[in-house]
Amino acid sequence: MTPRRRIRRAALLGAVCALAVTGAGLTGCSSEDPDAGTNGLGKLSADKIQAKAGTAAQAARTVRLHGSVEAAGSTYTLDMRLKADGGTGSVAAEGTTFGLLRVGEQLFLKADAGFWSHDGGDAKAADKLAGKYVKVPQSDPVYKKFSGFTDKDVLLGGLLTLHGTVKTDGRHEQAGVRTIRITGDDGAGGSLDVSLEGTPYPLRLVRAGSAGTIGFSDWNKDFALEQPAKDDTLDYGKQLPSS
Repeated sequence: MTPRRRIRRAALLGAVCALAVTGAGLTGCSSEDPDAGTNGLGKLSADKIQAKAGTAAQAARTVRLHGSVEAAGSTYTLDMRLKADGGTGSVAAEGTTFGLLRVGEQLFLKADAGFWSHDGGDAKAADKLAGKYVKVPQSDPVYKKFSGFTDKDVLLGGLLTLHGTVKTDGRHEQAGVRTIRITGDDGAGGSLDVSLEGTPYPLRLVRAGSAGTIGFSDWNKDFALEQPAKDDTLDYGKQLPSS
């Protein structure tokens, strides 16, 4: 077939397909490739998609996590920005909200008086601590309990896990970005939406057993992470007041 005849044939096909769109009811005209303009992730197996998403997440310098996580019988609502040497953001749980900031090994907790006096805590101590970046001693149980929320590798390593047999579950969209979804045990083991555009970053995770939903965004978008000003910092000593 000559180039001119190929062009005429393509034009005729386009006209026929246009009729189908306007209501002629014809099928089989679409030649659109669902992987056109994507990173090609949709052509891979579920296991390979999961592996590439995990590799991309670990290699990223920064990420923002926002959503809810159930752990140890409590539900935590997170909005954290994380990088290799720390993180900053807020955590809400049991009717209270507090800020977390970790720079290197130094962890700070910032909350109002209501947080510090929760469950009968010392009112005077609560007033003293309110609105300050309180340095959390590494020996204090609070450090172990909350520092993980500021650790990118620990948090992503624990969250980006699907349980059971992993399968693909079609193409979807998150915040205007095309994704490929993979599930564990047909959704009972959780689901993960991975970007089909650019780097295959995880964009949304539904945890197994309805244990929370987490969104991932701002991959590789840098943010300031600095020690709080001395006037805003309070070192309570070796042990925080129990509350």
